[in-house]
Amino acid sequence: MHVAERGEGPLVLLCHGWPECWYSWRYQLAALAAAGFHAVAPDMRGFGQTDAPEDVHAYTIVHNVGDMVRLVATLGEQSAVIVGHDWGAPVAWTAGLLRPDIFRAVVAMGVPYFMRGPVPPLQALRDAGTTNFYWQYFQTPGVAEAEFERDVDRTIRTLLYGKGISHVMKPGQEFLGDSFIPEQLPNWLTDNDVKYYVDTYKRTGFRGGLNWYRNIDRNWELSAAWEGESIRQPALFIGGTEDRLLRVLGLKLLSNYQLRSPA
Repeated sequence: MHVAERGEGPLVLLCHGWPECWYSWRYQLAALAAAGFHAVAPDMRGFGQTDAPEDVHAYTIVHNVGDMVRLVATLGEQSAVIVGHDWGAPVAWTAGLLRPDIFRAVVAMGVPYFMRGPVPPLQALRDAGTTNFYWQYFQTPGVAEAEFERDVDRTIRTLLYGKGISHVMKPGQEFLGDSFIPEQLPNWLTDNDVKYYVDTYKRTGFRGGLNWYRNIDRNWELSAAWEGESIRQPALFIGGTEDRLLRVLGLKLLSNYQLRSPA
């Protein structure tokens, strides 16, 4: 596992999402260090310079929480605050549920805490009549990889700041579909930032991160072991008002999955 770290003090783990890597936390590492914390941002399993196991089944939520537990111990610490964005958010929520003895507080960004639904998530989509949600497109190994690796620069620019991406895809359309890349970079992103991601994904490909999606139903099966448990330590959720994915998740899954606030 590769990690980036700054500062000294109480440990804060920063878990990135897809399609990212530790670099997503470059500003937060500095800010947390200045505030008196030991900030650590790993490349999560399958991303960046961290190992990417061949076995698709090696990317479950249990594996990823286990990685964070082991990372805390490897850093010589007894406890940590865990922060997660996008896919890192379920890791943070689940880490807080399973190991409250280690993770004394939880922060999640972009993905709220979901109660376990009555059926697996992919079945819930099918039952709702949806067959073209991007989760479903990502399921077959090699399909999304081929699309994204065809032009890594275009893929990264589209995913980071492109326009027109739809999480519910047109029949027969690839994920990037009718999206386009604005001529101007947003003010929070530089060409050097884009280059870092492009160079990273040219080296690693997209298989590791996509394998997280291929365990969505397996995560549901595993979560039966802690169904009904609540997060009792301090918790914070941050959601953007313009977050399209948050709106899509709510519209598509609330019929089968109930959002709830941690206790």
